[in-house]
Amino acid sequence: MDGTVSDSVVSSVRAHLVAQIGDENPRPYSVTFLGLESLEVLTFLPRQDAFARFATLGCSRYPMSDPSEMIADATRGPRAELILITRVFDGIDTSFLQNIAKLAASPSVEGVVLRPDLLLDIGEPLWKGAPFTAVLLGDSEIEDLVLPEPADPVKFLQLVPITSTEAAWVRLRGAEALRDAWKEAGIDVRDPARSAVTL
Repeated sequence: MDGTVSDSVVSSVRAHLVAQIGDENPRPYSVTFLGLESLEVLTFLPRQDAFARFATLGCSRYPMSDPSEMIADATRGPRAELILITRVFDGIDTSFLQNIAKLAASPSVEGVVLRPDLLLDIGEPLWKGAPFTAVLLGDSEIEDLVLPEPADPVKFLQLVPITSTEAAWVRLRGAEALRDAWKEAGIDVRDPARSAVTL
């Protein structure tokens, strides 16, 4: 896929996010990692509800591929962007946005294929002072973006910050078991001040 087409994908994703979220002027934060094209994290401040949304832009520029594949398909293959939904809090700074961008860069850097139920370790607090050092991916409120054939649609996966204890539970019991525990405990995972669920 040439640069013109990949740039068209990014433009389409941005327009889709704006239409789905209903905010025409998100705040962009651009990050460039060595050897990669730039990624953006778009900040959509609360408008229709009490939640801010942080969406990546650029992860879906190219399809993700399994590193074991000898030749990566430049057109076909899963594409994804990440979105984090949270109440506004004091820890929203550049390091927080950089960590979101790092997660979006993982397909290019580590050969990760982003998908629902995937657990990703950050290796540090998601933001300063946060108890969350990993994220769990799941389906989001954003509809898939259909691209011209033969390209696969872009999926928008929700990032849910989790603690190290919760991450260990996912490894042991699976993602759905953790979601069930949250539901039983009445935990709102969009609350940045939430406590870890008792497991």
